[in-house]
Amino acid sequence: MGGPKPKEKPFVISKWVVKDAYEKVKANQGAAGVDGESIAKFEEDLQANLYKLWNRLSSGTYFPPPVRAVEIPKKAGGVRTLGVPTVADRVAQTVVRMYLEPDVEPFFHPDSYGYRPGRSALDAVGQCRKRCWKFDWVIDLDLRAFFDSIDHDLLLRAVSKHTDLRWVLLYVKRWLQAPLQREDGTTVARDRGTPQGSAISPLLANLFLHYAFDRFMAREFPASPFERYADDAVVHCESEAEACLVLAALSERMAQVGLELHPDKTRIVYCKDADRRGSFEHERFNFLGYTFRPRLSKNKHGKHFVNFSPAVSDDARKAISREIRSWHIVRRSDKDLSDLARMFNPIVQGWINYYGRFYKSWLYPVLRHINDGLVRWAMRKYKRLRGHPRRAKGWLASVARRDPRLFAHWKLVRPDGWAMGAG
Repeated sequence: MGGPKPKEKPFVISKWVVKDAYEKVKANQGAAGVDGESIAKFEEDLQANLYKLWNRLSSGTYFPPPVRAVEIPKKAGGVRTLGVPTVADRVAQTVVRMYLEPDVEPFFHPDSYGYRPGRSALDAVGQCRKRCWKFDWVIDLDLRAFFDSIDHDLLLRAVSKHTDLRWVLLYVKRWLQAPLQREDGTTVARDRGTPQGSAISPLLANLFLHYAFDRFMAREFPASPFERYADDAVVHCESEAEACLVLAALSERMAQVGLELHPDKTRIVYCKDADRRGSFEHERFNFLGYTFRPRLSKNKHGKHFVNFSPAVSDDARKAISREIRSWHIVRRSDKDLSDLARMFNPIVQGWINYYGRFYKSWLYPVLRHINDGLVRWAMRKYKRLRGHPRRAKGWLASVARRDPRLFAHWKLVRPDGWAMGAG
């Protein structure tokens, strides 16, 4: 009587999840993909765009467009290729992640920290510090080109173990196969790997390494604990002989699953401290922006001793210094101090929160560059201070005494040379 009934969709996907996924994508911002459509442009016809996406996902007719390749220079030379999906594709990936994540998350290893709810890189660094005090040796693991090397068949097998939603598997497969589009418009077909930068790739990477690494370690070497953050991992061992054994087994295991340990960057490290004698080739390693090495510390009775501890790495300090230089504080004489504080405090507070968690005094020298910049800024802005660095420094110190919370870093290093005790 009332005309033909609309056909049922083959896949049941909630419109509310699609809307939620869009809110998550919007909160993360991000650049436009190959279609050049920004989040603002997508939002101009939001309801129609989300409905069209939901309709295609539910009917099995959604095919992801190519992923825009963006090359980011690596600190150690070379480039890392990031994949930037379109806004609609990021929403689609987030929908799948929201359905898949609750099914896989309970199975993940407690020492896997990367891109997991309620876990952070600092949790991994803290756990690593405790274990370096307990175990004498560490294997500092580096997987060569991990995101470019993931075996698609093995990954799809892992996904299928954790979901009975056919559409989740279907779209994961399509994303893995979506070509990369270079800046010159040419496309590159992919038969392995998942591009860094997509909404789904951190979850897929964790799932792959759950089977390739975490479960292997738990089964074969339960007495050698580890911390893993995405493809960055540290394994703890009682002796050098044990470390050699574990490393050989891991080399073999990685080859089985299509991965390779970087021969120059993977190394066995001695966690040297006051009680651990002898000298070895490697006595330091980097993990998540921190350098672990022997350091002079003070105990609660004020006595100095050497322990094996993390502090902000040299690479991180160089990156912070570069960032501070890029602000060109001295040229901003159109601004007043409170403007500068508003501009820089969120960034500086982020550094303090992350790199100041362990051995924060190693952050002080680099934060002093901000004070140096402010002194030069004051000399340029105020005639009476021109050519008088000591007077300008004294003026800035008096501001810091009056308003010690104006700049985020002043709680650690003030312009009068005051610095908080070692961290």
